Amino acid sequence: MDEMIDAICVELELQASYFNNDQVNTIYFGGGTPSLMNEEHVKRILKQIRYYFNLSSNPEVTLEANPDDLDLHQLSFFRAAGINRLSIGIQSFHGSHLAWMNRQHNAEQSEKCFYDSRKAGFENISIDLIYALPAPNHDLWLSDLKKAVLMRPEHISSYCLTIEPKTAFGNWVAKGKMEDVEEEYAAQQFEILTETLNRYGYEQYEISNFAQPGYESQHNSNYWKQEKYLGIGPSAHSFNGNFKQANVSNNVKYLKSLAERKIPFEKIILTREDQMNEYILTSLRTKWGCDNQILTSKYGVNLLALREDYLYGLFTQGMIEIEEQCITLTNKGKLLADKIAADLFVFDELS
Repeated sequence: MDEMIDAICVELELQASYFNNDQVNTIYFGGGTPSLMNEEHVKRILKQIRYYFNLSSNPEVTLEANPDDLDLHQLSFFRAAGINRLSIGIQSFHGSHLAWMNRQHNAEQSEKCFYDSRKAGFENISIDLIYALPAPNHDLWLSDLKKAVLMRPEHISSYCLTIEPKTAFGNWVAKGKMEDVEEEYAAQQFEILTETLNRYGYEQYEISNFAQPGYESQHNSNYWKQEKYLGIGPSAHSFNGNFKQANVSNNVKYLKSLAERKIPFEKIILTREDQMNEYILTSLRTKWGCDNQILTSKYGVNLLALREDYLYGLFTQGMIEIEEQCITLTNKGKLLADKIAADLFVFDELS
């Protein structure tokens, strides 16, 4: 672990000019299991960021954590080291679901971790929940949501269970040992999710993310708004406004390259078409929506005119709203967000 922290600090030094001295407002310790770091690891990385980057005076500094990795002592030293926001991967409050997902924590640890975080001084906590888990009805999901709103985290992220090929679940589905997620069941649970959290004061500012007023994730919001971001470490991705880069996903190769003071990355050139469609895809997921004026001024594409008939059909079906040239999805439209975005994609030969 020490060797990996050394390599990360070297990469931060080598990437010092990435933002051209633009202010950095958010830091996010994610991917892998950053909650395994000790206080000195966190302090070293934050010190390196402060030295080489123009860090704002009060940045949002998030740490992703698993409930089984944290106790009150660890939470206290993370808070002292400079972490001011936690994202806790609770997933479910039911032991049967946690065991089915092969999670290492139990329901009691989830609650204890949350309340210990409060004792340690964290005033900005996000929890993750998964819906569409196997169950005969919606009772367990309703129970999970009831537990969550009683705890009152500032932020809740909730994702639909997805079965990926070449995973244990994917193989079981292929062999008929379990059923894939049923779309209607998942849609019903999504509707329960949005209705419940809205009722208890959480705003759905992105399809999978809900926040109490003023507690939207600044870091994730920057990504959805296509702001620049820099990813550090194995498998990390970066975006500078024009192209992306992806670090090698092999730990050994990453460590070897950084020992030679070289960043092992692949540059991914984004065509004009790529940039337009990525904006459509990410912006439609948010409460801010897809701004036709941005597409027109930046790319010379008038989406409202180019897709007029399709958009009119969505509007009459109650899938979208259009106000001041901004397209936003209704709750009904959010159920088909990816399909709607794909149908709106612009190809250079049409623009």
